Amino acid sequence: MMRFERLPFLLAGLSLLALPTAAVRAEELPAPIKAAEARGAEIVGTFDAPGGLKGYAARYNGQGMALYLTPDGQHVLIGNLLDAQGQDLTRPQLEELVYAPLGKEMWARMERSSWIADGSSAAPRTVYLFSDPNCPYCTLFWKQARPWVETGKVQLRHIMVGILRADSAGKAAALLAAERPEQALQAHESAGKASPLKPLATIPAEVEERLESNLELMNALGAMATPAIFYLDERGRLQQQQGAPDPEALAQILGPK
Repeated sequence: MMRFERLPFLLAGLSLLALPTAAVRAEELPAPIKAAEARGAEIVGTFDAPGGLKGYAARYNGQGMALYLTPDGQHVLIGNLLDAQGQDLTRPQLEELVYAPLGKEMWARMERSSWIADGSSAAPRTVYLFSDPNCPYCTLFWKQARPWVETGKVQLRHIMVGILRADSAGKAAALLAAERPEQALQAHESAGKASPLKPLATIPAEVEERLESNLELMNALGAMATPAIFYLDERGRLQQQQGAPDPEALAQILGPK
């Protein structure tokens, strides 16, 4: 697994994506909630809570956070709420109000990114991965996925980045700028270390912009390694795998053979 310095949290940096609910903004926020906003919390929804508390779901530094307004409306508690059996009552609310909407937005951003398809567009399952042409673990995952891709069950979408070596950007640009990017990627990955792919000496401005946009998206997702693999689980929630997966994780990502 090729590692490099990136933002530490999945979905970190997503404070740029404003998702406040109409219901929250239609009412005047209590003073303690406004104070939390002033410290960087972004309120995205409300929910019912026991004990006379009112729950507010927020994003803070790319993470979900729950705020509980006390019955007197003068104080706010921050953290997870447990019942008498130790059940976490907070996590389901954050999943619904924070992480699910963020995951959908990031999936849509990946759909709009500059990727190279690997497999049939009619495949019932789509998997995105941030891929560097010099990453051997990207090639390993490409090989691992052949049974699913070649039978039409999965389409891999390689979001190209150039970060690992001095010629990575040139090679990624060569793939994106190829007359037939899908065939160029196939030739590159199938050859492994013997790949004939040559970096572009000069990267066209339009291709460079696409590469920069891909890297910005990778940063926004907090990905820390290549391949950084993103897929939807059985509930439709965004999941991430860093590096080439083991057999158990491979089945979760790609589904049954």
